[in-house]
Amino acid sequence: MLYLDYSRKPGEWIPNQYGGNENLEAIDFLRRFNELAHTVPGAMTVAEESTAFPGVSKPVYLSGLGFTMKWNMGWMHDMLAYFENDPIYRKFHHNSITFSLLYAFQENFVLPISHDEVVHGKSSLLNKMPGDEWRQFANVRAFLAYMWAPPRQEAALHGTGNRPARRVELRHRLALGTAGIDCHRKLQTLVRELNRLYRSSPALYQVDFNYTGFEWIDFHDWEASIIAFLRRAEDPADFILFCCNFTPVPRQGYEFGVPEEGFYEEILNTDSELFGGSNMGNGGCVSSRPVPKHNRPYSIAVTLPPLAVVAFRKR
Repeated sequence: MLYLDYSRKPGEWIPNQYGGNENLEAIDFLRRFNELAHTVPGAMTVAEESTAFPGVSKPVYLSGLGFTMKWNMGWMHDMLAYFENDPIYRKFHHNSITFSLLYAFQENFVLPISHDEVVHGKSSLLNKMPGDEWRQFANVRAFLAYMWAPPRQEAALHGTGNRPARRVELRHRLALGTAGIDCHRKLQTLVRELNRLYRSSPALYQVDFNYTGFEWIDFHDWEASIIAFLRRAEDPADFILFCCNFTPVPRQGYEFGVPEEGFYEEILNTDSELFGGSNMGNGGCVSSRPVPKHNRPYSIAVTLPPLAVVAFRKR
């Protein structure tokens, strides 16, 4: 709707009154639509929009289109391309899991896995993952946790069939057919836990649209495909540390800098047996040491399970 030349060749479209390719009438329509929609308390509008059109989720009075949120299609394509790589090659694509944070606050983004990505021969989310069945499920668990962790507005958007990790592509005539299988049921348990953690953790939702809600700890270990970052609430002392290991190699005693001393409780581990993992972890808690790391005054040494995301909250 936004462009007069969308899917049209030269000579098949007429420029607008200013000589540009923007569809001014469509833009005015969308702005008016969003103005009226947002007169309803609690109303929310979300744009499935994949171009670089500016201000999709900015208010109309700031010359935006007025949507509440916009799909972050760039994040989706980068993440799917990254996870489809065998872990041995992921070190060559490290920027795919970090690039979206360069523009994360330009719009009010929601992180989607589009329905278009699990149909027409593109495979289900589970079948996109490399390796044997255990690694495929571990990859999906890590993928989902990393989807819930970065700044995003209110919800992660999934195509039908992603939550139970069905094998077949999305087809409207087929039932999901996996609810009774143990590994699929455990993956659903993870999604349930991610939602519970999200609702109970202000650090995951209070500051989504400002850089103060996100802080890199380290993203330089491309060789091991490991990253770590903080999410902060409006109260900066309320934070969660996420540590991600995107290879099947367990890491013992891996050190991360932390901003405060104390005990750090492991509040999420996608490798938990409850979710279908190998149950490698940190015994529920680790203690900080007065050893500076990553430009922080303290550090913790943690166990990073294979193909997993672990999260810690200071007690």
